[in-house]
Amino acid sequence: MASAPALLAPEQDVPLYPVRNHGLLMLGVMIAALLQILDSTIANVAVPHMQTSLGANADTINWVLTSYIVAAAVAMPITGWLAERVGTRRLFIWSVAGFILSSMLCGMAQNMTSMVIFRAMQGITGSFISPLSQAAMIDSTKPSRQPQMMSLWGMSVMIGPILGPILGGWLTEEWNWRWVFYVNLPLGIVSLVILIAELPDRAKSERRFDLIGFGLVALALGSLQLMLDRGNHVDWFESVEIWIYTAVTVSAAWVGVLHLTSTPDPLFRRELFANPNFAISLLLMVVVGLVMMASIALLPPMMQHLFGYSVIDTGWALMPRGVGTLVSMQVSGWLVRRGVDARPIVMLGFLLAGVSLWMMSGWSLDVDNGHIIITGLIQGLGMGLVFIPLNNAAFATLPPTLRTEGASLLNLTRSLGASVGISVCTTLFARSVQVSHADLAANVDGSFTEAIDVTTIDRFQALGDAVLRMIDGEVTRQAMMIAYINDFYAMMWVTLAAIPLVLLMRPVTPPRQP
Repeated sequence: MASAPALLAPEQDVPLYPVRNHGLLMLGVMIAALLQILDSTIANVAVPHMQTSLGANADTINWVLTSYIVAAAVAMPITGWLAERVGTRRLFIWSVAGFILSSMLCGMAQNMTSMVIFRAMQGITGSFISPLSQAAMIDSTKPSRQPQMMSLWGMSVMIGPILGPILGGWLTEEWNWRWVFYVNLPLGIVSLVILIAELPDRAKSERRFDLIGFGLVALALGSLQLMLDRGNHVDWFESVEIWIYTAVTVSAAWVGVLHLTSTPDPLFRRELFANPNFAISLLLMVVVGLVMMASIALLPPMMQHLFGYSVIDTGWALMPRGVGTLVSMQVSGWLVRRGVDARPIVMLGFLLAGVSLWMMSGWSLDVDNGHIIITGLIQGLGMGLVFIPLNNAAFATLPPTLRTEGASLLNLTRSLGASVGISVCTTLFARSVQVSHADLAANVDGSFTEAIDVTTIDRFQALGDAVLRMIDGEVTRQAMMIAYINDFYAMMWVTLAAIPLVLLMRPVTPPRQP
């Protein structure tokens, strides 16, 4: 329901840090944010080509992805402290420059060791870009237009993971896997030049660094990411390795919480968690990361392996998801600027996302392209309605000094939600395939088909073996489809379960322009 927003006086409706060319600065900030988000998914499709070129095996090549994720998760929590210590301008420019350099080095890597090191560098430098870009857009924009700026920033966050596999697949097929990294150079340099020319700086402080808190957070996040990434490869808790990661994660997290509540200068200021809107936004952002990234991780392999889509066709079929996100972000930004309470908008977004997942749980191997496009469009509309009002509600009551730190926490929880969602969905998928294959195979008997009597097929020798492989292949396809449906169904319940949390948030009505 709408409520009248407060009307700011002209002298009050001014940005915290005015800039000479606001539009140019927004362009540079968005390019940097888009490149960082793109690199979280663009390299995935190029992994098989990297494996051949770098002489890696199936286990070691996964460290190309793991090193980036773990390094980013470990580095992101210190964004707030570094920004206060060295200045947001200097840290942002250094981060973009480091990201460009590490991207170039990744493209030049000649072996697995150098590739893993350079990808870790890329993860560390890139981890600061997303929260700094979000804070920069808020600080340099007057309050009445901040929801609109969040809509623009949200486009890169929501569209990047969708464009990543498409662009990565095209570059790999048409050029070389190394261009997956080289593509960052021209756009990154444009962004860097704009930031050097226009980015304002924030006052520095001599805030003490919480080394113990950082060590505990880094240990917990690093162990959690390794557990999630390695779990499927080593059969989860059947492996001692996963038990070690779990013990380290739980122990470090528990001690870290105790340290956070007792130390005088914690890594994350306690005022952040005392803000109810921000605290609930952290929980909801986990769901956003889960639904957004887990869906993107599941759909391309399903469409390519089961439906026979090419990489390019898969990208075009998933494109309406991005279109829906763009449209709903603009609508939600307009509604927020008009003073509409953010809570019903967020609830509607989660409901639409849940409906799309419910529709996807009814798919079969005969689903046509139209159904894929419609469900993707609905899910994109839902995620766009969630993202902008949720960010606005999280930042509306935070003082400016907490924005960078708050942005790093929001981005961190979204990344954790994505990691957990992808890992859990992948595990559920693998287990469901095994169970469904066994159940379906148990019903393959002499009545399976009139054309082939499987009970006497062994007398055909090689031809019989080929027929059995064909039947087993079809049973596997059906089992995989059932597994995907089970994942969509589980994601639907998680999405719907997030709706009641929105009611715990306080209404936020941003000021409108005089």
